Amino acid sequence: MNYHVEVKKDLCISSAKCVSDAPKIFKFDQDELAEPVSETTQEQLAVLIRLARNCPGEAITIYDENGSAISLE
Repeated sequence: MNYHVEVKKDLCISSAKCVSDAPKIFKFDQDELAEPVSETTQEQLAVLIRLARNCPGEAITIYDENGSAISLE
């Protein structure tokens, strides 16, 4: 199963936590805001959930292949 990751640009504070901890999942765009590099696999999901939980701007949302947001609980 693949997951779609969304970074809400208005909430991203460019802390670089996601980019430095998971450069295969996130990169900086031209405005120095995080953006996902590609779809995320099941194997990357645990890392992605941890990053979303620890995002200081609460800017990361993860969606399953049906478009439903994944719970971070």
